[in-house]
Amino acid sequence: MNHAASRNATVQPLGNVIVAKFGGTSVADFDAMNRSADIVLARPEVRLVVLSASAGVTNLLVELATGKETERRVFLLDEIRRIQNAIIDRLDNPTVIREEVGRMLENIAMLSEAASLATSTALTDELVSPGELMSTLLFVEVIRQRNVPVEWFDVRKVMRTNDHFGRAEPDTQALTDLTLSQLQPRLQDALVITQGFIGSEGKGRTTTLGRGGSDYTAALLGEALGAVRVDIWTDVPGIYTTDPRLVPAAKRIDRIAFEEAAEMATFGAKVLHPATLLPAVRRGIPVFVGSSKDPSGGGTLVCDTSDNPPLFRAIALRRRQTLVTLHSLSMLHSRGFLADVFGILARHNISVDLITTSEVSVALTLDTTGSTSSDASLLTTSLLTELSSLCRVEVEENLALIAIIGNKLSQACGVGKEVFGVLDPFNIRMICYGASSYNLCFLVPGSDADQVVKTLHRNLFEQ
Repeated sequence: MNHAASRNATVQPLGNVIVAKFGGTSVADFDAMNRSADIVLARPEVRLVVLSASAGVTNLLVELATGKETERRVFLLDEIRRIQNAIIDRLDNPTVIREEVGRMLENIAMLSEAASLATSTALTDELVSPGELMSTLLFVEVIRQRNVPVEWFDVRKVMRTNDHFGRAEPDTQALTDLTLSQLQPRLQDALVITQGFIGSEGKGRTTTLGRGGSDYTAALLGEALGAVRVDIWTDVPGIYTTDPRLVPAAKRIDRIAFEEAAEMATFGAKVLHPATLLPAVRRGIPVFVGSSKDPSGGGTLVCDTSDNPPLFRAIALRRRQTLVTLHSLSMLHSRGFLADVFGILARHNISVDLITTSEVSVALTLDTTGSTSSDASLLTTSLLTELSSLCRVEVEENLALIAIIGNKLSQACGVGKEVFGVLDPFNIRMICYGASSYNLCFLVPGSDADQVVKTLHRNLFEQ
């Protein structure tokens, strides 16, 4: 028996633990933090709280990480200071916390100066991490004002990842062992507040799990603790048939199966981070999504099964897509071409989304969203050079991927007519259908995306 296992064996399970996660808008200011504190304290089963940075802070930090001139750096730092001080000023005992946050702001200033000389993905991760560290310190003080035992915990002590900065992947075994030995015992005596989105690699350097990674953190910690539920509190009360900000007629889905929700998240529904559901599915942990502005207004429960799943469930939209088309006559009646292409993409750490092939060409999409780094393009010169030595390469940017999420789509008749019959006015660049019974995906020009979603929603959900 290894040491970690023997250590963990002495830790008693806590029973019905809920992990609650709050997004940036839920900790945006003092009032929002208090609303979130109300939600936590109204649910005694919530023992662990995972927070994002206050709304707007991560974007400011990411901009600093790109290396700015002195004047712009001063402006961005002042904005971060303003957001955090507006919360500190309303605390009962602000002195100690003001000093702690002040030290972090000095560290940000130093790192952003370094970034102005030379940027790197490792420096970006180090520079954006204080957003979560500051919001959790402030939230601890908000809870402490209510005379509740509360403890701040640095998630980097347990969230071990690889060194793929900007989009690091967790080591789930190390995470479980460390969570059970270092985090779980603390939950017995106090409410624990920790950070989403950040981790640390083998040498102790800070990493990030990519934009939206706080949801993923909450689910991973929930899995390690054997939680009975993970609650994701955001600014929308659940998962909708499409983005209600784009289509006001969108309807909330009260209960949805893991598979459907995973497809929605993967294809751009902003409510959940795509990886969030992996740990939840592995342990069968239901995930609840609700609004911190209206906690009694209900939400969406994501779980093993849903009642009477409909043919069409939702429409997801993902912007900033890149289409790469590779042409080569050597594909004709030959073997190994695709293997060579995917070998090159793997060496450059690029994952392919959709793919279609013809006799002499292959078209594939690359998703440019998700990394912490603000550098959008995945198509480096070295990648394009390598691909060009194999075949002729065409690149189209600024496309949008639209995914229709449903159930048993590939077994139903008339799906093509239902979907494409109303899309006559639009140019469709690529269609993927049949590989999954849960989705039908296609690409359209980015400028048409909103209109396509509205048209489809009207036809599929508003009749």
